[in-house]
Amino acid sequence: MTRPGEKQEQELTINKMVSDSYRIAEVHGWHERSTSVAERLCLIHSEVSEALEDYRCGREVNVIYYEDLKVNHSKPCGIPIELADVIIRIADFCGVYKVDLEEAIRVKQKYNENRPRLHGGKKL
Repeated sequence: MTRPGEKQEQELTINKMVSDSYRIAEVHGWHERSTSVAERLCLIHSEVSEALEDYRCGREVNVIYYEDLKVNHSKPCGIPIELADVIIRIADFCGVYKVDLEEAIRVKQKYNENRPRLHGGKKL
């Protein structure tokens, strides 16, 4: 419930996340130069690697911590933040290339529902 004077947050859908991520990247200049599909995919991968590095350094998987930047604010860090960065980069990618991520997730989830238990037989 929203208190008087409080701004009510709009429900975050996948399509809204895509449009917001694209818009924020655009406003901050990240679309001003040509970037290849491969480079954008590598940037997504780099965020996963940063999450792995936090884990390797002993960070808890569900803890956000803050790094003091000495410029009137602190930077959120940690595995949850790196995972958020993964999703934000994926959403921006989908905004750039007009991928309907929400529909793709629906299609893939429906497919996964009917797959056999532990399909593929791989250990990892």
